[in-house]
Order: sequence, then C-alpha cells, then structure tokens
Amino acid sequence: MSNIEALKSEIVETVKAANDIDTLEEVRVSALGKKGKVTGLMQTLGTLSPEQRREMGQALNRLKDEITAEIEARAGTLRSAALNARLEKEKVDVTLSSRPQGRGTIHPISQTIEEMITIFADMGFAVAEGPEIEDDFHNFTALNFPPEHPARQMHDTFYFPDAPAKEGDAAKRLLRTHTSTVQVHTMQSQKPPIRVIIPGRTFRSDYDMTHTPMFHQMEGLLIDKTTHMGHLKGCLIEFCKRFFEVDELPTRFRPSFFPFTEPSAEMDIGCSRAGGELKIGAGKDWLEILGCGMVHPNVLKNCGIDPDEYQGFAFGMGIERVAMLKYGIPDLRTFFESDLRWLKHYGFGPMEQPNAALS
Repeated sequence: MSNIEALKSEIVETVKAANDIDTLEEVRVSALGKKGKVTGLMQTLGTLSPEQRREMGQALNRLKDEITAEIEARAGTLRSAALNARLEKEKVDVTLSSRPQGRGTIHPISQTIEEMITIFADMGFAVAEGPEIEDDFHNFTALNFPPEHPARQMHDTFYFPDAPAKEGDAAKRLLRTHTSTVQVHTMQSQKPPIRVIIPGRTFRSDYDMTHTPMFHQMEGLLIDKTTHMGHLKGCLIEFCKRFFEVDELPTRFRPSFFPFTEPSAEMDIGCSRAGGELKIGAGKDWLEILGCGMVHPNVLKNCGIDPDEYQGFAFGMGIERVAMLKYGIPDLRTFFESDLRWLKHYGFGPMEQPNAALS
C-alpha cells in the first residue's frame, strides 16, 4: 500500500507541474494508458490471493479515480489560462472601424438636413414629421389646389391603384408630392402658435439631371396672430447667410404663385458665374433658392384655424438643391446611385459637426 501512496504522490506532482495540455496528456498516458504505471499494477492482480486481490483492486481503483480527478482539474485550469491568453492576444477594440482604410462617411443629404435643422432650431423652430403615403385631401385639397391643377394629374403624381371610391377624392392614396402635407397635419392637431420645420422625402414622376422620382424637401411653417411678410424675409435671409456661410449675401424676393400662399414669392440669392464657376455671394447674377409666402386663408380654414384671428408664413426648398449649391455637386441623380467613390469624395466624417455659426 505504501507503494501506491508513493505512486500517487509522484503522479500528482507530475500533473501539477504540467504547464500545457500536451504535457498533461503525456502524464495521463504514462499513468493510465495501456502501458501506464497504474495499469501495470492492475495487471499484477492475477498473481495475488483472492483476499489480497480484493484489497489491492479497491486501492488501485481509488488511485485511478483520484488521478483522473487531478488530471481533469489541471486540464480545466490549463484550458482557462489558454483561453484568457488567447482573448488577451486577439482582443479587438469594437469602438474602432474594422477597416480604418475604408471608414464610412455621412451622406451629404444627412449632413445638410442636420445643418438646416440646427440653424432653424436656433430660431425657435421644432421638427415635425408625417406619413409619406397620403390622401388627396392632405396633399391637394387642404392646400387649396383646384380640381383641375396639373399637379393632380397622373403624369406628376404617384397614385396607388384601386383606391376606394365610396369616400370620394379624399380616399385616393398617393405618395406625397411635397412635405406641405405635414403642415396640414400639424395645423389640424396643434393650436397656434405653431413654429415647425418639416424635413422629409417626397415623390414625383420625373427623372433628369435636376429631378429624381424621390427627393427631399424642407418645409417651414409659422402661425400666430402678428407674423407678417417682413418676418418671413428676415428668417430666410438669416438662414441663407448661415447655411452658405456668407455674411454679405444679396437677396431678392420676386412675386410668384402657389395655391397655398398669398402673397407668394420666390427667393433669389446673389451669385457670380465668372469664369464658368458658380460662387454664392456678391455678383452680377441671381440664383433661385426657394419658394415662400403668407399662408392662404383658405388653407387655415381647411385646417380648422380662424384666418380672421391667425396668420403666418410658409416656405419650402429642395434639400438636394441647396446641398448641390453649397458643396458643388453637379448632378442630382448621383445622390441616389450608391457609388462609394462618390460618397468618399462628397461624404462627411462622423465627427464633423453641422455648421451653425452665427453670421
């Protein structure tokens, strides 16, 4: 029995000294394998008397179980240590790009929207949103479009087929042609005073260098009891100065017509086209930038607001258009072509903040 205890001590020390799984496997084979030390002792049981065989056999089985337990415990320790070493060696900083050379960029449309929101937020405007699938009432009727207006025709507007007729024109479903629909939703759900801007996608059946079937607009709406055309002009002039980062920016407002505003105007900003290069600021030329006007009394009535008590202004501009002017992008269609080379050239880094410097 003393030999068994001595063998146990020897094997256990060897197990504890093993510093990797391969060495530990060699220890296991030398102790418990077919030619191992414990196996060799068990093969001698046949030479013993029945009483000695029973006693020795029990002792050797205990030895085998104890050595197996020691080996499994040591193996668990070694595996944990190996895993920790591997994790430390292969540690990845998930806050960094997996491919620094191919770092993603922010799309010019997203950056432009953030810039515009930042500027108008400083003027007290909140952001409003609404559905892109609309009905005829919110897209046309409430905004004072007459029944025969060209914008209602199929060649301009994406209508959904099989619209139910039992509810009349209001039941016709379509993709909104302007974000002005959200002005209607806002005036129907909120009481004046109202001061909101509405960025979003719009849809029209057109496609060329300056038109795409889907594009983005930014609408603005202000309703209260005292606002007048002078407030509208001051708001838009300040926006253009800050957005285009030009302190001395010539502007002019030309009479125009929109069904939902009266009076209506187009806003132009000064520019120079000398040498074939467009430069915004003082110059001999003008550049149309947006449409605006005082909200038509009929629109206020359609939205449940008393035009004898309230008035206000509205404006709208194409986000792609102002982005093209500010960042020198020549073709509107490239915004939506998913060309990574284009995005790398015109895109913005994730840490670049929208410009909102005061003029």
